[in-house]
Formats: sequence, C-alpha cells, structure tokens
Amino acid sequence: MSNKKIEIIIGVIAKWYISFFINFETKTLKKLLIYNYSILAVMKLKYFSIFILLICIYSCSNNSNDPEFIKKVTGRYLYNSDEVVEVYFKENELYMVWRGAKNIKPLKVNENTFYVKEMNEKVQFLTNPDNQKEYIVLVPKDENSSIIYNYRKLEDQEKIPREYLKNNQFDKALEGYIAIKEKDSLDLSINEGDLNSLGYRELRENNINDAINIFKINVALHPYSSNVYDSLGEAYTKSGDTALAIVNYNKSLALDSGNARAKRNVNRLEKKE
Repeated sequence: MSNKKIEIIIGVIAKWYISFFINFETKTLKKLLIYNYSILAVMKLKYFSIFILLICIYSCSNNSNDPEFIKKVTGRYLYNSDEVVEVYFKENELYMVWRGAKNIKPLKVNENTFYVKEMNEKVQFLTNPDNQKEYIVLVPKDENSSIIYNYRKLEDQEKIPREYLKNNQFDKALEGYIAIKEKDSLDLSINEGDLNSLGYRELRENNINDAINIFKINVALHPYSSNVYDSLGEAYTKSGDTALAIVNYNKSLALDSGNARAKRNVNRLEKKE
C-alpha cells in the first residue's frame, strides 16, 4: 500500500474519532485529538498505532470512579411515576438498568457526566439544593438553558406500583396506582389497555390469581369501562368461579349492552349452573 493511501486511511479514521468525541465536554480529550489530527497527514502507519494507544489509555484511565461517588449515586431513580432507572457499579465502572436492558454501560465524559447511548442523552449526577436529594439530570442541549432535576433517587424502601405488582403485593400496588390517578388521571402508567395486556399475559402463563388481581386493579382505576369487567369475568371463568364470572360479565353488559361476547358467556355459564 502506498504512503498516500495510508495517509488517506489515517485521515478518515481520525475524522471519525473527532466527530464521535467532539460533542463531549472533556477539554483534555479534545486537545489530544485535535493535536494528533494536525500531524496525521505526515505520520506513517507505525506512529498511528501510538495515537490509538493514547486514546485507549485515556479512555481506560477516565473510566475509574471515586468510591465516594459510587456510594452516592448507586441506587434506583424515578424515571416516571411507574418506572425506574437503576444505577450500579461493576469493577468501579457505572452501569444502568432501564426498560429491560440490564447492562447499559454509559460512556464517561468527565468526573460527573456520562453519555447514555440508549437514551441519546448526556446525564449528570447532582444534588438538588432545594431538598438535598440526589438526582439524575439530563444535560441541557442548549448551554443557556437552566438545569432541571429530572429523576430523583428513591429511598431504599420506596417502591413504585409496578414493583409491588412484581412482588404480588396487589393492595399496595393499587394504592400506588390510585395515588398516581389522583395526581394525574392521564398518566400513561394507569393506561387501561396496558394494564389489561399485563393481566392477559399472566392469564396466558396460567398465573390466574395474579391476572385476577391485575384486572381488579384495572376495574378500580376504570370503573366505567365495560372491557375491564369483561376481562375480569374471563379470568374468573378460567379460575372456575362461575358466580363471580357471571357477576362481572353482567357489569360489562350494564355498561355496554352490545357486548355480544359477554352475552354469550353469561348464557353459557348460566346453563352450567
């Protein structure tokens, strides 16, 4: 390969490094990259390996986290009313659990700033001076914007309704969802369809009691919906409780007399009795 081609390859790779890192706020890294790029045009391939090595050394040394920082930020953060972001450390490196992804590894930008690819956001871990609690803060994309303390760190014993559901603590889950509804009746976490889907998932997996409890929560949150009673009637049918199945199918019909499915099920169950 000719020297000219080598120089072109080096230049392309160097531009990629700069375009990747230039959005971050680490001044030292920017200076290192810009300095190396300015001399790449006259470098030979053997020197380019030194450039890559410097990047690796800087990256590795920059990943280490202070023990006090680790203790301060480890925990669960309230992402929304029924969802959390968990922060933990493995071999002094920060990881996150979010929306089913268990090993999210943010890129460390500086001592207190990380880039989370899965969120497409830079985040910082800051103490809110108003309440002295820890928060995950989304770094404003506009330098003139003020800081918003987005995601509060939860206390060790503090749980969201979804976590109570997971632990089969349905009464506490219901309390949590009712509190969310009282605060914001349009909150997505109390969406009727989502809770109904969750109940049917339990029903398909033959977790009948869990399905019944989830449908009961949906009934409590949406008492004027014909569909929630219809679903609860189906769960009671599968559990073998014909009487409660008929009661709930009739409640569904009282709200929607055109529910042909509920009519058929009532007629079928009454014949059994």
